[in-house]
Amino acid sequence: MATGSGNRRYQRYTAEDRARFFAALEEAGNALAASELVGISRSVCYRWAKAAGPACERESARDGRRKYSLEVKSQFLDAVRAGVKVAHAARHFGVSPSAANGWVRSAGLARARPPLPPGRRAEYLELRASGMTRREAAAAVGVHRNTALDWDAGVRKSHGRRVYPDGRVVGGYNQAMDNTAGMGLFILEKEIDARFLSLEERETIRDLRAAGSSVRAIAAVLKRSPSTVSREIARNSDPVRGYEPYAAHRKAALRRPRPKEFKLARCGKLRRHVQAKLDLRLSPEQIHATLEMDFPDEPEMRVSPETIYKSVYRSDGSGLRRDSVPLLRTGRIRRRRRRNPQERRPRFSAPMVMIQDRPAVIEDRQVPGHWEGDLIKGCGNRSAIGTLIERTTRFLILLHLPDGHSSEEVCNALVAAFDNAPSNLRGSLTWDQGAEMAGHDSFTSKTGMPVYFCERASPWQRGSNENMNGLLRQYFPKSTDLSVHGLEELQRVAHQLNFRPRKTLGWDTPAQRLEKLAAISGSFFGL
Repeated sequence: MATGSGNRRYQRYTAEDRARFFAALEEAGNALAASELVGISRSVCYRWAKAAGPACERESARDGRRKYSLEVKSQFLDAVRAGVKVAHAARHFGVSPSAANGWVRSAGLARARPPLPPGRRAEYLELRASGMTRREAAAAVGVHRNTALDWDAGVRKSHGRRVYPDGRVVGGYNQAMDNTAGMGLFILEKEIDARFLSLEERETIRDLRAAGSSVRAIAAVLKRSPSTVSREIARNSDPVRGYEPYAAHRKAALRRPRPKEFKLARCGKLRRHVQAKLDLRLSPEQIHATLEMDFPDEPEMRVSPETIYKSVYRSDGSGLRRDSVPLLRTGRIRRRRRRNPQERRPRFSAPMVMIQDRPAVIEDRQVPGHWEGDLIKGCGNRSAIGTLIERTTRFLILLHLPDGHSSEEVCNALVAAFDNAPSNLRGSLTWDQGAEMAGHDSFTSKTGMPVYFCERASPWQRGSNENMNGLLRQYFPKSTDLSVHGLEELQRVAHQLNFRPRKTLGWDTPAQRLEKLAAISGSFFGL
């Protein structure tokens, strides 16, 4: 009997499987080890543990995080105290370097790195000025190549911080107050209003001051008031390094916020009302919307949904009750940052050409040689078969992927499929944004065929290929192991579908239409 989950991927497990899991959970102590014992997907086991209650989930998560036993940790620390190097002890006991270094720091056994002897930097710079390479100069004075790289870049270290020539300060305990960390580059680069000095204007101030211009002359160039320039220089100059535009811009950005007390931090009528609505499991947006209707003549009884969320998730205890978190829709113990679409990384390292830029001659399906491709995957995405459909004739090619469906394997299979194809059948290839096409630039360079990519979650943009994938599931059902099908089996299936009459082709077969339009010999593609 299937489990009660509405998700179909969980319905293949029975009540006996669930009972075996919980029995293994009591024995192993955590969901990960229990899933390995009973041979059930770890995601399903975590879901069962979570549904069983917070105590079970918390205990499972706590035990699952303990990768190394206390005995291994004790033996490792004893070896370090005896004089064994941390790296050697970690390798001997099978401990990861990050865990080993964390244990050493917590136990107070970390050795301070001795400072470099004075004059080493000047000696290095003299060797570099004489024409010696960085590697040779670093070896001559006995410093690491990364230190030599910093010296070449003009970086100096002060109290655990890295000070760059342009004034940027990175690292240290006051990092969030000294540099862009903690505020984000988007805050520095954000244009607030024309009345605020921009980074370009601050660079102009620095350059004109270095040239000996007066404050009034600088203000005339910037078309600003002389008092504005005078206050800028007085407020944002460093007593040692003088006026530096990047450091001045950061100081101005840090002074920009106007912190004030949270509206719900004060215990009053508004806070009590919001807390009562949360206890009734109303969402912050619903509370915000109903306040105006409940208190139409009291403007002080207004609060935004964001303020409610911030008050619930405040960690200093000045907001709403912390136990209100489970009353929210998600029940997360901490908020999840919303990703800015402009901050998303490109899908692949090589630029993609989107389907909107595909030539019109491909759209009308009059010229053969333009293909659509995809992968049909087996159980657990552990096996796959590549599918290629010619857009005009609906001719099918199946790619055999016995060694996996990584980008390298798929690229090699695609190149082999078009290796002997005539030039009039090597027009273009349209694919979705799957990770298997990370090597699309390599495929294009080897075959001369451009690759066009569909938009995210838009399979309809490769309609012919999606239709064929549905037909192929009659031969290769879902949730089965596709690696059991050899090359001969794939060729037999492709041959059968290529000689099946198609209504869209006027009841011609794809093989007949391809041979007619492309003027190829009958031996090509098994015709």
